Amino acid sequence: MDGGRLRRGTRADYRHFTTISTRWMDNDAYGHVNNVVYYSFFDTVVNEYLVGAGALDITHGPVIGLVVESMCRYAASIAFPGVVHGGLRVVRIGNSSVRYEIGIFRDDEDVAAAEGHFVHVYVDRQTRRPTPLPASLRGALESLVGVSGGD
Repeated sequence: MDGGRLRRGTRADYRHFTTISTRWMDNDAYGHVNNVVYYSFFDTVVNEYLVGAGALDITHGPVIGLVVESMCRYAASIAFPGVVHGGLRVVRIGNSSVRYEIGIFRDDEDVAAAEGHFVHVYVDRQTRRPTPLPASLRGALESLVGVSGGD
């Protein structure tokens, strides 16, 4: 911390990026992207990576990830029209859970406009009971392991 302020992450702190266009409906009455939309960005970044890596079959796979914790810290406004780049890293892999950290970068900026995390607990699709991470999922997650920004 610097004078009571948290360090804002940079693109170099993240391992994978997804580009997302803002939409007209993302703006709120104050003229910027509403806070709840950032959680949608987080979900998109994580699931785009997992599906693209072949680590998660969202329709028929034996396991599904349930979000059990989330947080977002906002540092700069984003508005439509614009593009955001969602950076992704993994800071903890457990037996059945994973903690993702996500940075949201406005246009071509190097410093994050918002950062946060969420935790997935992977459960059996049928029983909804926690289950060990399948090897393919664990491998995809291990390639994203990075140093935590200190959320």
